[in-house]
Amino acid sequence: MAIADPQIQPRPVIRQLDEAAINRIAAGEVLERPASAVKELVENAVDAGATRIEIVIADGGKTLIRVTDDGCGIAADDLPLALARHATSKIDGTDLLNITSFGFRGEALPSLGAVGRLAITSRVAGADAHSIAVSGGRMAEVRPAALSVGTVVELRDMFYATPARLKFLRTDRAEAQAVGDVVKRLAMAEPFVSFILRDVSGGDSRTTFRADAQTGDLFDALHGRLRSVLGRDFAENALPIDAQREGFHLTGYAALPTYSRGAAIAQFLFVNGRPVRDKMLLGALRAAYMDVLSRDRHPVAALFVDCDPMLVDVNVHPAKSEVRFRDPGAVRGLIVSGLRHALAEAGHRASSTVADATLGAMQPERPADAPPRVYQMDRRNLPDRPSFTARSMTFQAQAPGFSEAPSARIEPVAEDEPQDLPLGAARAQVHENYIIAQTENGIVIVDQHAAHERLVYEKLKAQMAENGVPAQALLIPEIVEMTEGEAAMLLEIAEDLARLGLSIEPFGGGAIAVRETPAILGEVNAEKMLRDILDELSDQGDSASLQARIDAILSRVSCHGSIRSGRRMQGAEMNALLREMEATPKSGQCNHGRPTYVELKLSDIERLFGRT
Repeated sequence: MAIADPQIQPRPVIRQLDEAAINRIAAGEVLERPASAVKELVENAVDAGATRIEIVIADGGKTLIRVTDDGCGIAADDLPLALARHATSKIDGTDLLNITSFGFRGEALPSLGAVGRLAITSRVAGADAHSIAVSGGRMAEVRPAALSVGTVVELRDMFYATPARLKFLRTDRAEAQAVGDVVKRLAMAEPFVSFILRDVSGGDSRTTFRADAQTGDLFDALHGRLRSVLGRDFAENALPIDAQREGFHLTGYAALPTYSRGAAIAQFLFVNGRPVRDKMLLGALRAAYMDVLSRDRHPVAALFVDCDPMLVDVNVHPAKSEVRFRDPGAVRGLIVSGLRHALAEAGHRASSTVADATLGAMQPERPADAPPRVYQMDRRNLPDRPSFTARSMTFQAQAPGFSEAPSARIEPVAEDEPQDLPLGAARAQVHENYIIAQTENGIVIVDQHAAHERLVYEKLKAQMAENGVPAQALLIPEIVEMTEGEAAMLLEIAEDLARLGLSIEPFGGGAIAVRETPAILGEVNAEKMLRDILDELSDQGDSASLQARIDAILSRVSCHGSIRSGRRMQGAEMNALLREMEATPKSGQCNHGRPTYVELKLSDIERLFGRT
């Protein structure tokens, strides 16, 4: 009797998986959570030409997802085919690059039917409505139904056929939040379509999000939609973006640097209308705000990149959340230059929320049911009287019983000082750091050090852009050892580095010889600098590390070369600073993104004192 050798393993047999297993595997790639199902169904509705889309969920989408649209519908004969894998009306399969629709893989509906209880009811124009149901991959017959127009897709008990997936879902509240985020992103991409999101958990129906269809041209419609999705503050502090380069068109809105967030949670990017999460695009957005925001602040923007479908590949991820550009450098350059131009065009403008925050900090808390305050004085009923001037204030300060306010200087009012300029005319300086200026309808408070720091910084940058970055030659070139692949990545951008004062050349194998470094950086660790640049190239496909270091030095120099806090300024100096701020781009924020001035309207001040 032969004894089996334990070292010999049985030969594995290749098997053809059944259709149900194939669909469940596909569902694992496409359907990560209820929000993924909502995304696929809403995108189908948009592709169908819908003008109104209603989404209903229960228990975070775990027990119910229903999407109703008024699109073109699905014919009765096509309903079974719609539930077959890789069956789609979006493409014919001959060209996988020229894709102009959201969906094209033909995987969403069969995947949903494989993991849950799916029902589709649809009607096309001129025909009766029909429905079909599939549960855990088992399809029923097509039946007549009642429906006026469009399609209703209802998914119940998601992942009931794959209960292990349910253990990986988060709480109902977290899943509902994810669904809301998906709907809002799609609503931003389609401003001419109405979106309604309802939550019917526990038998109660409440509308959690609503965005009615916008009218007008694209920019007006997009602005209105962003106002309803991102809020009034964003709409009031966002700059329109419109730039083109090499076949790519960038549109959208980006917020002022002083309207920033503590995390990158309000950055929305779209490629040919498709919401994406692309590291290269996010890196370009961050680079555009590099010298107006500190590292712990993040810009807010909704940007749309449109191009010929042949210039971008959207077929690189099952969820279609990532894309690949044929020329990523052109897209990155377009975003950086387009945003920087818009920020420069904004001039000295700062976020209106700065004034709102100031008024909020000054406003005393009062109970909501407190009666309105009554004052004996009413400014509008006061007789005309001479306004306080430097002379009258000086008299009071010198009168017995009065003492001069610490660190306060009041400038005489000159008759020829214009008050109709954006930042008005200087009236006083307090604590030797804050300039008080009077405008036509309010006051402006300027941080003299922060403002002058930005002015000096912009001058230094302009001078460096005009004259180049001076380089200092090393007496002995520094040799940095690395792999051949890393060396090749650096040598590809050698010309760009040379313009910034860093001269490198190959030294055989994977070695790089550093012959010159930027003079403004002083003594540097060349190897560490090259490693940092390599890390950025690997992560984002581009590097702003060296430019960031140079800008940081310029910012430090501008800080030391600007008007210091504690310095008393004459009226002419203060007004000259205001005029220079009005003429200098980005002067509304310091080098770290903080506001350089606060503007308070007279109406706000009167409301603060209860005069309205």
